[in-house]
Amino acid sequence: MGTSEPIYRTDLALVHHRGFGFHAAACAPGILELLAPVRDRRGLVLELGCGTGLLTKELVAAGHRVIATDASPAMLAVARELVGDQVEGLRQVALPHDLLPRADGIVAVGHPLSYLPDAQAIDQALVAMATALRPGGVLAVDICDLEWGRARRDAPPYAQVGPDWAIITKFSMPAADLFVRDITTFLPNADGTWRRDSEHHENVLVDTSLIPALLRQHGVDAEVRASFGTETNPPGLQAIVGRKLS
Repeated sequence: MGTSEPIYRTDLALVHHRGFGFHAAACAPGILELLAPVRDRRGLVLELGCGTGLLTKELVAAGHRVIATDASPAMLAVARELVGDQVEGLRQVALPHDLLPRADGIVAVGHPLSYLPDAQAIDQALVAMATALRPGGVLAVDICDLEWGRARRDAPPYAQVGPDWAIITKFSMPAADLFVRDITTFLPNADGTWRRDSEHHENVLVDTSLIPALLRQHGVDAEVRASFGTETNPPGLQAIVGRKLS
C-alpha cells in the first residue's frame, strides 16, 4: 500500500459499526451453516479482520468458541465493548507475518485480506491460514477479485448520512489491481460541533481463480463461490470456502 498511516482509526471504526453492519449480518447465516460441524465438536473458530465484532457477536450467539482478531486497535476497542467477555480471545493481529493460533475454523468477512500491501502478501496470508487450520477444519473468507475494480472503475463519489454520523468516499483506480478509497467521516463532538477525519484506503485486487490451487498445495480443498450462503455479495466480492484435508 502507498501509505503507512493506520487505517480504521476511531472515527471510521465508529461509523463502520453504526452504519455498515449489513454485510456481516447478511453473511452470518451462511457462515454459521458452514461452521456447524465445528460447533458440534466444540472446535475453536479464529476470526480474522473481526472489525467491531459484528460477525463475532453472531458466532458466539450460535455457541461457538471464538478468538477474534483485527489489525486496527480502534476496531478492537469497539469489539471489546460489544463481545469482550464472550470470546476466548480478542487480539491485534496483522497479516501476513503475525503468528496465527491453531483453529478448527477460520473466517473473515469484509475482505480484510484485500488490505494487505500486494498479491504476494495475500498469498502468504492464505498459506498461514491453511497452516493454522486443523485437519477437517473449515475455511470461509471473502476477498476482492479483479472484477471488483472493473465494476467500479467510473464510480462517482459516495455519501451517506446517519443519525449521528456522515461519510463521503471518493474512488479511484490507479492500476487494474488496485482500488483506492479516500474516506472522510463526520461525527458530533460533545459541544454540538462536528469533527472531520480522513483516511486513505488501498485494496489489492487478485485473480481469485488462482486461490484454490494455492490452498491445495497446503492441504486445503477450496472453491470460489459467489457467496457463503444465500446472501447477494456486491460485484467482485468472492467467497473462498474450503476444508482442511485429514
